[in-house]
Amino acid sequence: MVEQFIASGPLRIWTERTGDPGLPAVLMVMGSAAQGISCPDELVGRLVERGVQVIRFDHRDTGRSSVIDFDAHPYTISDMARDCLAVLDGLGLRTAHVAGASLGGMIAQWLGVHAPDRVRSLTIMSSSPMNHDPRKPTDDLPPPTAEFLAHQALGLPPGVESDVALFRVFNGPVRPFDEAAARAMLELALSRAVDPKAAANHHRAVWRDDPSLLAPLSSITAPTSVVHGDQDPIYPLGHGRSVAAAIPGATLHVVPGMGHVLTSPGLPEEVADLIRL
Repeated sequence: MVEQFIASGPLRIWTERTGDPGLPAVLMVMGSAAQGISCPDELVGRLVERGVQVIRFDHRDTGRSSVIDFDAHPYTISDMARDCLAVLDGLGLRTAHVAGASLGGMIAQWLGVHAPDRVRSLTIMSSSPMNHDPRKPTDDLPPPTAEFLAHQALGLPPGVESDVALFRVFNGPVRPFDEAAARAMLELALSRAVDPKAAANHHRAVWRDDPSLLAPLSSITAPTSVVHGDQDPIYPLGHGRSVAAAIPGATLHVVPGMGHVLTSPGLPEEVADLIRL
């Protein structure tokens, strides 16, 4: 395991490389406000067992990566996708298998559309079509569940305990929630964040107009798997089905009982086995 900071323009992006650097790489792209360490060690270990190296990294405004003055330098999802390309460049990787979760899944779609020569395969997890306007739910793209909306309405103060409560909702009601593992990850994330509040900028980035997101997913040529839980409270299953239907040849894997995060015992390994290599 080797940690390294990579330049993305004026930014410094924290990266971690696990496995033999001579093997094909899997770039794990995590979701909104999520550090690279939110990708479970168990998932990384299972992928290494499958014969690849794994790259985790902190998005801009999370973890140990650079913090942005968003008002002075606003950015979009496409800028976050270009950070991914900078990571590959900085590590000397011409191509990688790209696996993205939630917002990371939208970034993965962007890479599949706009940087196809860098993408060996795509795995889009717990995500939604990158051109989806969250202000306009449709029958195919249903809104978050009532349970999630009720939790949001509580307005809990920020902190590890409120994050644990949120992850319990993210986990969904079917599979057991590994509260101890979730709390340990969230405590570690808080301890290593340059500015914990900066991660909220991702929400602002998602709502900024970004014409590059409107490109059709039908142009994606990389072999693609879509992995989605049938208990996802943020992006109910219709979102995953829509992504899979839009990408030629994509395979949809519906994971029974899975919510929006990998905080159930055994689930990280199960999902690792579904990542397209």
